[in-house]
Amino acid sequence: MSNFPEFKSVGFIGLGAMGKPMVAHLANKLPIKSRIYVFDVAAQVVEELCEQFPDRVLGGKNAKDVAQHANTIITMVPEGSHVRQVYLDPNTGICTANISNKLLIDCSTIDTATSLAVKGHITKNFPSTSFYDAPVSGGVVGAVKGTIAVFLGCAETDPNLPRLTQLLSLMGKQIIPCGGPSLGLAAKLSNNYLSGIIAIACSEAMDMGMRSGLDPRVLAEVYAAGTAQNTICDRFNPVPGVYPEAPSSKGYKGGFKVQLMRKDFSLAVDMAKRVGSKNVLGEVGLETYDGASKDPRCRDLDSRVVYRYLGGQEDWLERHNGR
Repeated sequence: MSNFPEFKSVGFIGLGAMGKPMVAHLANKLPIKSRIYVFDVAAQVVEELCEQFPDRVLGGKNAKDVAQHANTIITMVPEGSHVRQVYLDPNTGICTANISNKLLIDCSTIDTATSLAVKGHITKNFPSTSFYDAPVSGGVVGAVKGTIAVFLGCAETDPNLPRLTQLLSLMGKQIIPCGGPSLGLAAKLSNNYLSGIIAIACSEAMDMGMRSGLDPRVLAEVYAAGTAQNTICDRFNPVPGVYPEAPSSKGYKGGFKVQLMRKDFSLAVDMAKRVGSKNVLGEVGLETYDGASKDPRCRDLDSRVVYRYLGGQEDWLERHNGR
């Protein structure tokens, strides 16, 4: 890190379920003289990080305050409207500070149009400043373990790629340059569309097999050995008790909230329409996640709770042991 003196002051805005552990990795891995300036609308989480890393993590009053102190700024907020507010708010936004020559990285998963609009504003008003979309994948578990993948909206020939990779590698395992502005987001939305569809298909396939008399652990083994092998079934199996570390085995707590999957899936469907892609499963999938996100049995739980929404058997182990 000594080759990049700007990492002596890093800003991080958005300390949610993924942002907070990402900051913890920075605090543990950046050089000892580095300082991290953080802000979130939830003051308590700011206080918790400052207490956890005294004299290392410092709380900011707002996004502008963080931008004034940090030379490299990372943002991680839920939706496009939040990104606009964080960057463009006329009173407290990042762009109301002097951000010339700074490096800005947005790890939020939002629509490509908003990302390009923010980048356009920054390019026009601060031509020496670099802004990149860098959405992440791997969920809360990946953020905690430091194994997330980052889909970076830049080309492999971008001169900033080495320092972007070095910084982001402190929080993630894979940094993948996707070609240019907004293409990291396009990659992420495509990924989450596929992940969401697989979760629904896995839930349906497991359910039909179980109702036919198969043990779901056997089914998971069959899928892993055949052409149906996939990460959702292997490590995020929607059936409780099949994979002990999966959110489903912990009451569907933790993981990627079903409301967020609904949001990302909707953004992916909109992107498909905008670019002229025919997605025969898109509307059905969106309807499913929309219903699950509104269902009180599923809301605020991991998105693989779609198995519950579709009527899957969750007490199979009790039945199995009772035979």
